[in-house]
Amino acid sequence: MTSPLTARADVATGTPARYAKQLVSHLGRRLTWVTDGNTSTAEIGGATGTVVVGEGVLTLRAEASDPDTLARVQHVLGSHLERFGQRNELAVTWVAGDS
Repeated sequence: MTSPLTARADVATGTPARYAKQLVSHLGRRLTWVTDGNTSTAEIGGATGTVVVGEGVLTLRAEASDPDTLARVQHVLGSHLERFGQRNELAVTWVAGDS
């Protein structure tokens, strides 16, 4: 069995909880999220997307079995967060393998 591919993006923001709530709520129209403390997780097209609220940072994680699916999860999470945070110039930069 091969290990899943992973990627992580740490997005600095003064309001990580607000952005997490907005992202999970918006994507919750099509996905089922499970929240445990500061971590929310959903299955996205056979892969896993995770949103973690930290102190001054919102961490996005993607985990998938193949590169195309990983890229899809990254796009779904990252593009929506960047759109919500456009006014505050939030930028999502993914780093491979660090989940």
